[in-house]
Amino acid sequence: MTDEILKVRLGGLRQKVHIKSGDESKPVLLFIHGGPGGPNRHLIMTKHTDLLDSFTLVAYDQRGCGGSFWGCKPKSLTLDRHVDDAGELAAYLCERFGKDKIFAVGGSWGSALGAGFAYRYPDLVAAFVGFGQVVNGAENERVSFEYTLAQAEKAGNQKDIAALKRVGPPVKGAYQHGVRGAMKQRDLLTKYGGYSPNNHDDSYFGHMVREMLAAHEYSFGDLLGLLLGSIIVPLAMMDEISDADLATHCPHFAVPYFIFHGVYDYNTPAPLVEPFLQKITAPHKELVWFEHSGHNPMTDEPEQFESLLREKLLRIAEAEREKGVRV
Repeated sequence: MTDEILKVRLGGLRQKVHIKSGDESKPVLLFIHGGPGGPNRHLIMTKHTDLLDSFTLVAYDQRGCGGSFWGCKPKSLTLDRHVDDAGELAAYLCERFGKDKIFAVGGSWGSALGAGFAYRYPDLVAAFVGFGQVVNGAENERVSFEYTLAQAEKAGNQKDIAALKRVGPPVKGAYQHGVRGAMKQRDLLTKYGGYSPNNHDDSYFGHMVREMLAAHEYSFGDLLGLLLGSIIVPLAMMDEISDADLATHCPHFAVPYFIFHGVYDYNTPAPLVEPFLQKITAPHKELVWFEHSGHNPMTDEPEQFESLLREKLLRIAEAEREKGVRV
């Protein structure tokens, strides 16, 4: 049994990586977290260890947050650098485990980063799965804001309507009060069920923070890096997030591309996903709807999520091995 937390140098920065495996011959499954600045290795390594029957699990803190906060230069917080970090990590994992390719799963912001990684490093990727799929930063925020305002108006909640009007509609994907405005909109989105059908009463980050503390995955330094990174990283990357347009920037994929998306998701709005998938090309592309999920089907419907990962990815692993590719 392998259960190791280590630092791997990626792009000149030592970044925190957690690897867990019951059988190192199994395919490697790399999880790419969201945010930016929101590590999820506490969830992967506590709530999804059932996947060890099929995969070696890997989760890491991206540069600038959690255990990868210390020593990170703010000017390095770019999408390009994050994509290359993922590529370097994939190369490290291939060498360590004797693989030619790995699988990758990216959620929310991680779906944009993961798409860039799969697009730029197809020789290292057997397939990519995005959930809470980012499509277009500006359109994402417009639809999300309009949904939240419409729900507040439907409920007749004048306080929430006034709060949203103070935040104001986003312009080119950005709110006039920056991250603070975005977080207010997300808190109200959560209240009206646009984040998860199972969570209407929490703040946007409240539940996540409690789970992080309860998991005992992070050292004190990691937790301090989480706190600081959750402020610094989104501020540094806000313009790139707003400018994201995957169909334009990554139109043709050389690897299979799956999207697992919750029908209730208005954080990365569900109505944008199918048109995006129609625009891109890939040797295989597939959209799977989760009928009882919002932004994070991995949490809302974990058994279904894990079952579908096994079904889709292990079939690809078998086909790759028949071609002589080590997966």
